[in-house]
Amino acid sequence: MDEFIEVRGAREHNLKNLSLKIPRNQVTVITGLSGSGKSSLAFDTIYAEGQRRYLESLSSYAKQFLEKLKKPDVDHISGLSPAIAIEQRSVTHNPRSTVATVTEVYDYLRLLFAKIGIPHCPSCHEPLQSQTREDLLKDLLARFAEREVQVLAPLARGRKGEFQKLLQDSLKKGFDRARIDGSVRLIKQDMKLRKSVRHDIEIVIDELTPLKGEDRRFRNSVVCALDFTKGYIAILEKGNDGRGGPHFFSTTKTCAKCQISLPDLTPNMFSFNSPYGACTKCKGLGKLSQIFTKGVILAPQKPLMNALNKDVFFSFNKYFFEDLLHDLTEKYNFEWDTPYQDWPEDAKEVFFLGDGDIPGLVEEWERLFHETNSEKVRAKVRKFLREETCPECAGKRLRKESLGVLIEKKNIAEITALPIDEAVPFFRDLHFQGVQEMIAEPILREVRERLSFLLNIGLGYLTLDRTVATLAGGELQRIRLAAQIGLGLTGVLYVLDEPSIGLHPRDNGKLLDSLEKLRDLKNTVLVVEHDEETIRRADHVIDLGPGAGTGGGEVVAQGKLAEIKGCPRSLTLKYLSGELSIGVPRDRKDSRKAPKLVVKGCREHNLKNIDVVFPLGLFICVTGVSGSGKSTLVHDILYKELHNRIWKTEYKVGAFETLKGAERIDKIIEIDQAPIGRSPRSNPATYTDIFGFIRKLYSDMELSKLRRYSQSRFSFNLKGGRCENCRGAGSEKLEMSFMPDLFVICESCRGKRYNEPTLEVRYQGKNIAEVLDLSVREAIGFFAKLSMVRERLEILEAAGLGYLKLGQSSTTLSGGEAQRIKIAAELIKKATGKTLYLLDEPTTGLHFGDIRHLLEALFDLRDQGNTVVVIEHNLDVIKMADHVIDLGPEGGKDGGRIVACGSPEEVARVAGSYTGQFLRKVPGMEAG
Repeated sequence: MDEFIEVRGAREHNLKNLSLKIPRNQVTVITGLSGSGKSSLAFDTIYAEGQRRYLESLSSYAKQFLEKLKKPDVDHISGLSPAIAIEQRSVTHNPRSTVATVTEVYDYLRLLFAKIGIPHCPSCHEPLQSQTREDLLKDLLARFAEREVQVLAPLARGRKGEFQKLLQDSLKKGFDRARIDGSVRLIKQDMKLRKSVRHDIEIVIDELTPLKGEDRRFRNSVVCALDFTKGYIAILEKGNDGRGGPHFFSTTKTCAKCQISLPDLTPNMFSFNSPYGACTKCKGLGKLSQIFTKGVILAPQKPLMNALNKDVFFSFNKYFFEDLLHDLTEKYNFEWDTPYQDWPEDAKEVFFLGDGDIPGLVEEWERLFHETNSEKVRAKVRKFLREETCPECAGKRLRKESLGVLIEKKNIAEITALPIDEAVPFFRDLHFQGVQEMIAEPILREVRERLSFLLNIGLGYLTLDRTVATLAGGELQRIRLAAQIGLGLTGVLYVLDEPSIGLHPRDNGKLLDSLEKLRDLKNTVLVVEHDEETIRRADHVIDLGPGAGTGGGEVVAQGKLAEIKGCPRSLTLKYLSGELSIGVPRDRKDSRKAPKLVVKGCREHNLKNIDVVFPLGLFICVTGVSGSGKSTLVHDILYKELHNRIWKTEYKVGAFETLKGAERIDKIIEIDQAPIGRSPRSNPATYTDIFGFIRKLYSDMELSKLRRYSQSRFSFNLKGGRCENCRGAGSEKLEMSFMPDLFVICESCRGKRYNEPTLEVRYQGKNIAEVLDLSVREAIGFFAKLSMVRERLEILEAAGLGYLKLGQSSTTLSGGEAQRIKIAAELIKKATGKTLYLLDEPTTGLHFGDIRHLLEALFDLRDQGNTVVVIEHNLDVIKMADHVIDLGPEGGKDGGRIVACGSPEEVARVAGSYTGQFLRKVPGMEAG
């Protein structure tokens, strides 16, 4: 096995024919300025080549896609192991994904409850008892006498497989009919079912109408079914055509008081993704989107398009209503002009709720609400739709029968509602005796290991039922890291993107211990990172630079940090050695003299009824360990309450008593790390409105006037000037069933987005595609004479984004880059001086040198009279703040209090503040 991963001639993006060796089975950190080529090397070259080689090992069916899979621009890579990328971006917005499901903890819990859970009656909550066959027979006769029934022997419920042996064994015993997935079928020789589908199988024992009193035939049929299944039986009433399904009974799990029996416990019964376990009302989501039906249909006596409230037509969704109406008329056989009140009842229900095949209005509006960037559209959706906890399962997602199964007096939903730091001692102290111990110990060992990994990387404050969609990028990445450690793979290349994001300096050591644990399992760990402690603890460091964009792409330093010397071009080494630093400000704005925004009685989640003062017109940092309540305070309470007051929205605000001083704010803007657009079409030029000026410029060219080209001709979103093969995207989406979708360069325009006639129009020798390919820094010189464009570009440059291409796709931007583009867009706007800006960890993706640019941009916002509130762990940002609010002291239930507040110097003097402890170590704080 090679000792190194050797890369020769890497030229992806801005990499300049890079050749280097990366030691295997070590932790290697790739660092450098934003845009210096770190991700291009780690993800777009090394990981991408590992992914491509994996595809080559697949079947010929998969290989048909390979010719479109772009090979990284590199001459050769040797010593490459199977590669796994653990990125910050969420691969799913599925509300069913939780911390427990992603880490496989939930899979083991389902197995544990199915094997040793104690079932209780869902009605009276008493433990279910065994009963004799005689008692069961009396119960069945009392219920079904004089009714035509099928006596069934349930053999499989929600299980995948062909079941060839099971069916043939039944045939040999003389039973030639089975109810398979709801339909009775004859059992044939060599009959087998589809292997990949979940099946319900009940053998038909008999069809009869039991007589009152004693019925020998019915008795024999029941006994036969119980013998067949070892204690289970199903009865299907024939009179109602089987609607509602069979009734299940058991000699082992029965409540005599309520006359309820449960089927055999299986893991599926505890899955909210399975129809066997999911709550029947909310389908396992725990929430219901309630639609105000009366507000949607105003004139039920008219056909649909005339019956609808005109306010429901927004964001081009009239076409959705027309398509939905077409599907409903086809399925339920009525005419387009049938008045709504005369529709079949089923059609009315499907119109709102859908049926799996036809998406209903609720599903469409939920999709629109979550995908749109328009606050106006969200406000319109909220008029008709609201999300509420499911009344059937109380938000627990499962059927009441499944929630009645207990271990140590807790059901599976109650266990997953525990924070990880409480779940660890719960499972540590969980013990069984005898046979139960033999069954439970292997399962508990897997659960305990996974929970300890999560605890060790600083995620103890998260509950197991927390949905993945609500996690920050750093949290999600660390959860995936814990899942990988749990798998125990060896000989793998792991590529990580800033795993320290969202971690307080106190918890960094736990994360680094986990990375070293992966290394000790004989894996190679490649980390893109800017965190100082991570760089110092790495086995090997690669510093790219010396600048960003075209000024980067070179190795300026490499090796063990202690041995790297004589690298004058390495900005990283200058900061690490103290030669360069971000100095503590000599003067700060005085928070005592500033007007105040006061939030009293904050008690949402883990906040302990605290009163918080935000001095206005200042740069404020909200700090604290992970899970201490920072996002709850800033986002769930402050942002949502002010947003509702200013923009007349209806966000559900976190619990608090009063808010004073809100009249001093006329605008609130949350600048997060979400992409600046949801498709490859979005880019820095379109987001900052620079592209509008450029299109106007090109439409004023002589050739454009001669051909009568308007501004719309130079939009890649509209027909006319765009390439119609890719519809102006510059790339084509390649859907792959076994991997995430891929985007490949359009073969027609080669990524230029426009057709040839449009590209013939030039300004200063460049067509519009070549202008979009300019970096911000290059564009400043190119548009030097156009002040409206140049000034906007200079703001982007000042934010440290000079290396970005004007037309760079939003899907290739990091969260930190997207956030700084949004800051620049705010600086471009005319300031009111009464705006409150909220930012969550803006230093994501930033090198020490980039943080200086970020701080300058944030101070520009503040100096315009605005208030800037930042959630941050980076000490270089915290030490620059005018005012610090430190929450804690711990995360979860032990957090939610104000530990310290005041200037950074005042916080540093508070003994109980973890943030203060680290601030005291910052050079210059004593003199600040």
